[in-house]
Amino acid sequence: MKLADDIYVTETEYLAHEVRSPVRHEYVAGRIHAMTGASLRHNVIAGNIFALLRNHLRGSPCRAFIADTKLRVAKTHSIYYPDVLVTCDPQHLSVGPADQVVDNPRLIVEVLSESTAATDRREKLQAYRSLPTLLEYMLVSQDEALIEIHRRSGDIGWQLATLTAGDPVELKSVELLTDFAAIYEESGLPLLPGSD
Repeated sequence: MKLADDIYVTETEYLAHEVRSPVRHEYVAGRIHAMTGASLRHNVIAGNIFALLRNHLRGSPCRAFIADTKLRVAKTHSIYYPDVLVTCDPQHLSVGPADQVVDNPRLIVEVLSESTAATDRREKLQAYRSLPTLLEYMLVSQDEALIEIHRRSGDIGWQLATLTAGDPVELKSVELLTDFAAIYEESGLPLLPGSD
């Protein structure tokens, strides 16, 4: 079955196709959208975040996943591929060959690119906020030293923390405090004006 952006498919059809597809697609309310490849800087930043989380969460009831992990947002009938996510759902402490989707994230991280930033800041922000288990949504720019953390505050409120070079990065959802520079390590992005 060939999938195209203008054809409606069920979630079951999408998941069956996605297992065999060499190209990743996101699923939004019955429509699929092919994903573009990421830059090397994007991959370095996402890898840094995953490595920090993986080391920090070792031995805890939570687990970090990277890049090719599907995230289901039931309220919007969508499935996305966040760059990094953390779930504390016990079913994901061990995974089997048939496991494809995470439903209950605690933390989601997207590394922004020029082609995805608008979607990550609008469509995905709105969709992700509907997830009852989500405590933080972190947006990391790959073009400038800038991190935004949307943090749940109470039952329906959200707060935004904007961080720049030199600020500590605190992910309260997983009790991780790290240096800003650790997120951008080896990315080639200058963290201070005039630095190389």
